[in-house]
Amino acid sequence: MAVKNIMIVGVGGQGTLLTSRILGGLATLGGYDVKLSEVHGMAQRGGSVVTFVRYGKKVAEPIVEEGQADVIIAFERLEALRYAHFLKKDGALIVNDWRIDPMPVVIGAAEYPEGILETLQKEHKVYAVNATEESKKLGNPRVFNLIVLGIAAQHMDFTKEQWYEVIQKTVPFKTVEINKKAFDVGCRL
Repeated sequence: MAVKNIMIVGVGGQGTLLTSRILGGLATLGGYDVKLSEVHGMAQRGGSVVTFVRYGKKVAEPIVEEGQADVIIAFERLEALRYAHFLKKDGALIVNDWRIDPMPVVIGAAEYPEGILETLQKEHKVYAVNATEESKKLGNPRVFNLIVLGIAAQHMDFTKEQWYEVIQKTVPFKTVEINKKAFDVGCRL
C-alpha cells in the first residue's frame, strides 16, 4: 500500500489533536507504520491548528507536502480554504460547514470570505456537513469532530470495529458512547 496522507485542520480547541491521535491509533492497530506531526498556530487563541497523519508500510517523515494529501479533514470552512492546496487532484475534502471568525475579522481588519464551499467545489471533491448542528441534536456539541471523522472513515480502509476500538481507547471514558454515536451519524451522512 502506498503511504496515505491525511491532514486535519481547524481552530484551536476544535479537537484536531484528539482526531490525529484517533487516526494514528487506527493506523497502528491496522499494522501500519505511522508518523504524526502537529503544527500549532495560535491554538490557545482560536488560531489555526494543523496536524498531519501519514501511514503505510514504511513512512519516512511526518510532513505532508502540498498537493499530496489524500484526505483533508477541516473543522471550519475558512481553514478548509486555507489548506485546500495540500489536497491531491483526486483527494477528498471533508468540511464542517461552520464559521469561526479569525482575529483579523473579529477586529474589523478583514472580511470573512463568502462562498467558500462553492469556491472549493470548483476544484475539489468536497463533502460538507454542518457537524456542529448535528452534534447539538445528539446533546453534545463537542462531539462534532467525530461526526466529521465518520464521513472521513468512508475514504479509509478500516472496519467500524477498528474505529470503535480506537475511539474507546482515545476519548475520555465517560464520553465513549456519545463519541461512538457521533461517529455513526457521520458514517450515515
